[in-house]
Amino acid sequence: MTEIPEVNLGSGIEMPMVGFGTWQLQGQLAYEATRHALQVGYRHIDTATIYRNEEQVGRAIADSGLDRADVFVTTKLPPGNAGRVSATIAESLKALRIDYVDLWLVHWPPRGRNLVPLWRDFLAVRDEGLTRAVGVSNYSVRQIDDLTEATGEKPAVNQIPWSPSRYEAGLLAAHSERGVALEGYSPLKGTRLRDRTLAEIAAKYGVTPAQVVLRWHLDIGVIVIPKSVRPERIEQNLDLFTFSLTPEETARINRL
Repeated sequence: MTEIPEVNLGSGIEMPMVGFGTWQLQGQLAYEATRHALQVGYRHIDTATIYRNEEQVGRAIADSGLDRADVFVTTKLPPGNAGRVSATIAESLKALRIDYVDLWLVHWPPRGRNLVPLWRDFLAVRDEGLTRAVGVSNYSVRQIDDLTEATGEKPAVNQIPWSPSRYEAGLLAAHSERGVALEGYSPLKGTRLRDRTLAEIAAKYGVTPAQVVLRWHLDIGVIVIPKSVRPERIEQNLDLFTFSLTPEETARINRL
């Protein structure tokens, strides 16, 4: 099986840099896609309460036959559930059929003054052992700093939209400086896969433009969670380790 590179989140927690995203996957389709992803080598599965597929994802993990410790599981709390933190994690764990998640994210920044209190509640859930790490999604660098300054503990991860068309060197550097892992979702959305640059690089390595984009994420140090329901595309999205981009090719993609 392909050895997927990992990011150290601290406290001995290793997060695979390629995961399987399950947004918009519902019902039996969510189960079958997740099950196939695990079968072909994915060891990082990303879901969320609002995806309404935690039950199907959990069933796929259970039916995979893999040891729980070998699958990195992420789910997320909707900001509207800020007053139901304990109940929400309990519901997620029950649906997922597991005793803990590896990463729990605040899906979007809550409104009003709940930013820091919610983060304190997340830290308490982590300290209870119901999640190994906690992080955020769709947060600004300023909001991350607010959490860190108030509690002395930074998010392990910030999951945000990321692709060549969204590339920001300063934003990437800001996360690195703070020791916050950047995780990108919608890696292919908004990217012109027929772009001449991507086509030239793909032809050189005998891969697809989509694979070039996903490999680009890894080469610049961004965790990526592509999604698909097609078995061949699920496999293709993980087949990223027979090539790597040169610094010049990376720079060209940065400018797209």
